[in-house]
Amino acid sequence: MKIAYIIHGWGGNSKSDWIPWLKKELENKGLEVFTPDMPDTDEPTIEGWLNKMKKDLPSPDENCILIGHSIGCQTIMRYLESLENKKVAKVILVAPWFNLKGLEEDEEWSIAKPWLETPINFEKIKNSAKEIIALFSDNDPFVPIEDEKLFKERLGAQTFMFKNRGHLNAEDGTTALLEILEFI
Repeated sequence: MKIAYIIHGWGGNSKSDWIPWLKKELENKGLEVFTPDMPDTDEPTIEGWLNKMKKDLPSPDENCILIGHSIGCQTIMRYLESLENKKVAKVILVAPWFNLKGLEEDEEWSIAKPWLETPINFEKIKNSAKEIIALFSDNDPFVPIEDEKLFKERLGAQTFMFKNRGHLNAEDGTTALLEILEFI
């Protein structure tokens, strides 16, 4: 049976944004869907989120689809680089980033800094996923538009740029992402 593991973004939870809608849609297609609430969502740490994902999904295989939003995408990338001799079917990254803009200087930057500065092994990520898809918006207040090119270059991702969809979250009007269904 195919499974999907969906990780929310910073400050979110399993009931945020388009996650409940996508969970229902994928279950209707016969997938087993996991939408965990990640720890310390308002102050996410690499260790906390990565450990949660490793605990929930200790042995992924080629029937596994990983879907993340924003910092959830960072978690998925770090999870994939930790895998040894395992490969997932597909990775869908929604509003992913290597760089950030628009954060408040002190508190938000101190939370984001480890995520931004801890190196990522792109080759390991590419070797752990059959396919990587990344979805962006041209007016995302946090993700620089240049990051789309970096996902193509660094991960060989298929990228898609939406017009005027903000951070692809409920705050910016996205409570359903019909486009994701085309990729699954």
